[in-house]
Amino acid sequence: MKKIFFGLMCVGLLNVSTSCSDFLEEKPKSEMSTGQNFSAPSHAYNAVNALYRKGAPEFYGNGGVYMPSTVTLGGYLSGFFDNEYKGQEVVADYSQKLSITSKNIAGTMDGVWDGCYGAISRANTAIKYIDKTPDLQQSEITTLLGEAKFFRAFNYFYLVKFFGDVPLITEPYESSENMYVTRTASAEVYALIVKDLKDAVASLPNEAFTNNKHRITKNTAETLLADVYLNMSGFPLQSNQYAAAATAARNVINSGKHKLIENGATPETSAYNVMRTEDNNIEYVYTYESDASISTNARPQISMPNVAATWGIFKYSITNNAYRPVKQYLNVYDREKDLRIQERQFFHTTYTYEKDGQTITKVFPENASPAPWLWYDESSMLSTGKCGKDLAVYRYAEVLLIAAEAIAQSEGVTAEAVKYLTDVRARAYTTTSRSAIEASLTGLSKEAFVQQVWIERMRELPLEMRIWSDIQRTRMYPKTSDSAPGTVTFVNVVGAVNPWGQTFQTKHLLWPISDNEMQRNPSLVQNPGYEND
Repeated sequence: MKKIFFGLMCVGLLNVSTSCSDFLEEKPKSEMSTGQNFSAPSHAYNAVNALYRKGAPEFYGNGGVYMPSTVTLGGYLSGFFDNEYKGQEVVADYSQKLSITSKNIAGTMDGVWDGCYGAISRANTAIKYIDKTPDLQQSEITTLLGEAKFFRAFNYFYLVKFFGDVPLITEPYESSENMYVTRTASAEVYALIVKDLKDAVASLPNEAFTNNKHRITKNTAETLLADVYLNMSGFPLQSNQYAAAATAARNVINSGKHKLIENGATPETSAYNVMRTEDNNIEYVYTYESDASISTNARPQISMPNVAATWGIFKYSITNNAYRPVKQYLNVYDREKDLRIQERQFFHTTYTYEKDGQTITKVFPENASPAPWLWYDESSMLSTGKCGKDLAVYRYAEVLLIAAEAIAQSEGVTAEAVKYLTDVRARAYTTTSRSAIEASLTGLSKEAFVQQVWIERMRELPLEMRIWSDIQRTRMYPKTSDSAPGTVTFVNVVGAVNPWGQTFQTKHLLWPISDNEMQRNPSLVQNPGYEND
């Protein structure tokens, strides 16, 4: 159900600037109000439709075969993911080696900064002028404003996790005043994020995402709000918003609009393979849409190792295992119990196909990491060379894990918290009874139970790219064992050594603001540790 793409060609008329850096460089040619562009309902819809494709949402679908989408950057920085082409795509290499600077990854950091502030600029304009648009019904105004506020919050959430304190801009840029904006304390940025999301929750329809034409819903906004509260409760704010996170997650659960996909009778019909093949499933709370005829993504190409392009069966001339988990990450799984680590569930190490009447099985090169099977798409790889599969941003499984952690932190290890963690784990532990899983969790200390949630997040969300965000907010780094797969301990991230032999410093918990942006805006102050790059 691809409903959002049409109309985007007109949206360029609705923006004075496309990024923070643009308006720091150029003075406007006129003082004409952008509100003059909101003269018909279609203008308001186009303005909001564009937000689905800009900034933080786009970071799930941008990138290519050599360097995947922006959201993978944290996986490289954690040290737990690798890129076959990192000799060419040096951002991955610099991240693993913890040698990032404001100069050597300036282009990538510009992309994050400009992308988010470009989207925020669009959202600010929409928020100011939607209710002034002629011929819009009040119900339309309410919904469109809710969507615009959701995306403004989503982009600020991305920025504040990436850079910490960032400029807080809430009005359209319509004059040459206040061009050089200073950084705002993270707590104040989070306050706006929470306010915007509460407004969105109150304004958006109470529907499942896939039943709402893939537009943002009350439950999408509530899920993001729960995630925001969870992050606020951790470092650096430590504002103890766990109870609020639990409430927001419970609201999604109690809505009854989403549920976990159930496993079928065979590995090929597991819940994870249903996620891989079906865009319209009830577990998706929010996805980034692709359409093979309009806007494709490169995820299928990075579901295979580089050598696969030589097999002569795919429509793509280049493949690249650009987001491959290293063994230290794979050791988070219990290989005897966990379906997710089995072949062709989340990952794969072999590929079988028919050619010239023969069945051929290719085994990935020796010592090669598994590739993301969850991103493999038969149609694009074998027939069209264009991928229109949607990409998960939030799934209901994550809502359950947020609820389990937040309830344990705010109320203790209750039966409800145990249930939500068990729901996710039991789907993967197909040979272990639910009662046995519950028994193993019941009676744990709060600290031990919360760490079990962190472990389950690693197992369940590797391809939602949550690992670095979790390390940032907990300040804890997971350690696994070759001799005891499934066993995970946690150490302080500062001073921890990553799989590439590099030691984390405090500065690595934030990314550097690009040297380009620092030169454009003299009011900015660089993140600590990157000042003398």
